[in-house]
Formats: sequence, structure tokens, C-alpha cells
Amino acid sequence: MQAAERGEHDRALIKLSEVIKANPATPLPWYLRGREHFRAGKIAESVADFDKFVQLQPQAANQQWERGISLYYAGEFDKGAKQFEDYQNVHDQDVENSVWRYLCVARASGVEKARSTLLPINNDPRVPMIEIYKLYQGKLKPSDVLAAASKDPPSLGAGLPTPPNRELLNQRLFYAHLYLGLWHEAAGESEKAKEHILEAEKHKIGHYMWDVAHVHADRLRAGEKKQH
Repeated sequence: MQAAERGEHDRALIKLSEVIKANPATPLPWYLRGREHFRAGKIAESVADFDKFVQLQPQAANQQWERGISLYYAGEFDKGAKQFEDYQNVHDQDVENSVWRYLCVARASGVEKARSTLLPINNDPRVPMIEIYKLYQGKLKPSDVLAAASKDPPSLGAGLPTPPNRELLNQRLFYAHLYLGLWHEAAGESEKAKEHILEAEKHKIGHYMWDVAHVHADRLRAGEKKQH
């Protein structure tokens, strides 16, 4: 786990594989290795590890949103949609979960189907999550999401503005660009998708979702190399 936190994914994979070899019936290392395989861009291996974790610890099956993301990148869209539907029973006010199910359904059955079956969300307090949700509903435009993410913080009173929180702004812009990129991708707008995904990657945050943006950006760059 220390190696993973330092970004030493190959070392983390080696250590976790050693633990799994010695204790194959212990669930946690399979889950952790699934995350590391994804971070290393090894999508099929990631799905296999998450599947093994669920097999060993079935009571945790509906909590595995990371598995859902790996399934999306593996092209297993129906399985991914089901994973996010199950996660809705764990956390029913997470815009990201609803959006990832939308993305799976859109790739499997089209954007109209995805929009009409969007999982309901009423209150995700993180900025700009509600704006992202309304974008996926078809009620807002990409510019509305970026405006919400870039908005100045409220005043401290007596006309004094709050000093800018660079870390919070960076985080908000990361999520805005990530989900704009994925939204454009679902709509088949590859150039706009690429622009936002690469921009999201620049706004690094200390969360697994940044790894998702990084893996996606790497896949885009790999696709460009193949074309040339």
C-alpha cells in the first residue's frame, strides 16, 4: 500500500502478488491488486482480480464501484451498468455512480436510453456534481458545468472575499473536465472528449479518480500512436 501511494505500481503489484500466492483465500489483496492493475493500465487483469475478490467476499459485491469502472474500460458495458445499479443501493446520492451507469448504458444502447434511465440523484453537495448530473440529464450545457466549477467562493462578510482555495478549485476543475470528457465520448464527439480528458489529467488530485483520468489519457495517446 505504501508503494501504491508513492505511485510505484509495479512494485505494489509484485508485493501483492506475493501475498496472494501465500494467502490465495484472503480477499483484500485481490481487491488491492485489482486497483493496482487498473492504475497500471492492465484492464483485463484488474477485472479478474475484482471478480476474484467478489467471489471470496460476496457480501461486498454491491460496493465495488472500482470494478464497475474497470468493466467499462474492458468493454463489458452490461456488467458495468449492473455493478453501478447495485452500488446505488449502498450510496443513492452519488452523481458519479449515476454517471458511470449512464456511460455504460450509452455505450451499450445509446445516449437516449442512458438519459431516460439515469439513476435518480437529489443531493450530492460536491461542486459541480449537480451541474454534471443536469448535463447528463440534458438540462445544462458543458459551459454551465465549467462555470460552476470555476465560481469564486462566497464572501467572508463586510465585503471581504474569501482567499482562493487553489486545492479545492483544482479538484472541482478536475471533476468537471473528467465528466465533460466522458460525456462527449458517450456522444461520439472524440475530439472534444480528448480535450477534456487531457485537461482533467493536468488537474492532479490524490484520489483513484485521477488514476482513471490518467489511464484514459494514456489510452488516447496509445490510440494516436497506432494511427500514425
